Amino acid sequence: MNFASPFKSGSQRRLIKMLASVCALSLAVMAFGAEAKTLRWASKGDVFTMDPHSQNNGLTNDMSDHIYEPLVTRGKTMAVEAALATAWTQINPTTMRFKLRENVVFHDGAAFTADDVVFSIGRALEKTSDFSAYMQGIKGARKIDALTVDIITDGPTPTLLDQLTEVRLMNKAWALKFKAQRPQDYKNKEETYTARHANGTGPFALKAREPDVKTVLVANPRWWGKLDPSITEVVYTPIKSDATRIAALISGEIDLVLDPPVQDLSKLKENKAIKILEGNENRTIFLNVDQGRNELLYGTKGKNPFKDLRVRQAMLLAIDVNAINKTVMRGLSLPTMSLIAPQIRGYTKDIEQRPAPDLVKAKKLMVAAGLANGFDVTFDCPNDRYINDIQICTAIAGMLAKIDIRAKLNAMPVTLYLPKLQKGDTSMYLLGWGVPTFDALYTLQSILRTHTNGSDGNWNFSGYSNPKVDAIIEKLKTETDFSKRAELTREALLIDQADVGHIPLHHQVIPWAMRSNITVVHRADNRMHAKWAIIGGV
Repeated sequence: MNFASPFKSGSQRRLIKMLASVCALSLAVMAFGAEAKTLRWASKGDVFTMDPHSQNNGLTNDMSDHIYEPLVTRGKTMAVEAALATAWTQINPTTMRFKLRENVVFHDGAAFTADDVVFSIGRALEKTSDFSAYMQGIKGARKIDALTVDIITDGPTPTLLDQLTEVRLMNKAWALKFKAQRPQDYKNKEETYTARHANGTGPFALKAREPDVKTVLVANPRWWGKLDPSITEVVYTPIKSDATRIAALISGEIDLVLDPPVQDLSKLKENKAIKILEGNENRTIFLNVDQGRNELLYGTKGKNPFKDLRVRQAMLLAIDVNAINKTVMRGLSLPTMSLIAPQIRGYTKDIEQRPAPDLVKAKKLMVAAGLANGFDVTFDCPNDRYINDIQICTAIAGMLAKIDIRAKLNAMPVTLYLPKLQKGDTSMYLLGWGVPTFDALYTLQSILRTHTNGSDGNWNFSGYSNPKVDAIIEKLKTETDFSKRAELTREALLIDQADVGHIPLHHQVIPWAMRSNITVVHRADNRMHAKWAIIGGV
């Protein structure tokens, strides 16, 4: 039946389409049986956008994982597994061939084919895409037949499969229909159809998107995988207030909280209706400062003090990460001197050793730098992204004040914070860096590499630049021997440490709090996957 053709009124057509959509969703719920259940989860902040290539943000990617799928994915143990591709073969050093899964359809009913893969790879390569780190070495995709596609690289790409786990695939026809050939330019506040609408092949379809209020997903009865048949709906609610979020969990209004306040964990563990899952995340929290400009954007005018190595060394000695672990994180952090966590390929424990805090030496370094009276700087900090982020920043500001670096906190929601950083609009900032590829190149290329184009330095907002580090990263891009890769990674990180190019703080430990009848898979990437969730027992 063609609902739209009998009507000339646009409002009538929109009403009919809305009713048809509601009916379709209702039928999907009925297909899963009478005992339908909703999984309700929450955390401080909201997802940025529904566009799968616009913003490389952990929570946003988590939501995208429910709706969209890549060629290959990570399973419960983080191993790479088949997804929309069922097999892959390295044809030559620059070509990997993928056999696509048969009989897969998008949420709108369109068949999934190689054309969608070619389109999606090209879209992720667009300038407005924030996924350049995952496109490292990729030139494009080539259709062989309807269910076969080649990924073409510009040389050997040892982390190609790791990268492709994060490149989610869209329906070409749908994207063209809604003029979404390229990703939403989120940092410049562009509004596109894909910001609030979605059409993937994943286990859940988007039912409703209300930014900063809630996002509602409905189970996809035509998904090729297997869901707990009782879960027919997933509702994500951003709840900024810690107290309100935990109260909702205790009362049963929310089933799972991704970021319970660490100070509440002991009491929650005493509640028989609640259970806690804890584990180390593959995310490192670090501090960075503007080392590129000759004068600070936000701070004391004159020569940029952060360009002086002695000032950065003084900061390192003034910040007591063990005190932050004890008083701010309540023991739920792993103090570090490394920019990559233990789960990451290339990690070596011997670079974790950190100099002990030394205020006397730090003050002498400030004097030697000609800054006996210190200086002022604005310290940008998110207040809803990382565990106790604003408390961490407050503690750091207090520690730096002891050596007369007067850091004025500028806290904001992460939906405003990250676009600000992406514009380079900062003089000092806190960042948490997770590694979805589980390979150190992702960190080194994005954070340490001199900013040029593509993924080279795409998250290097400090202006840090060392030609030796750049040369190592170029070798890592094509080096296939993983023992050599580990050596190169160690060398680059040691150079960064000597430069105090970054000030690592800790590897994040992630606790999840949930109702006792909820079973989920707790992974090192801090992503909650409703496709593996069970309500009411194992």
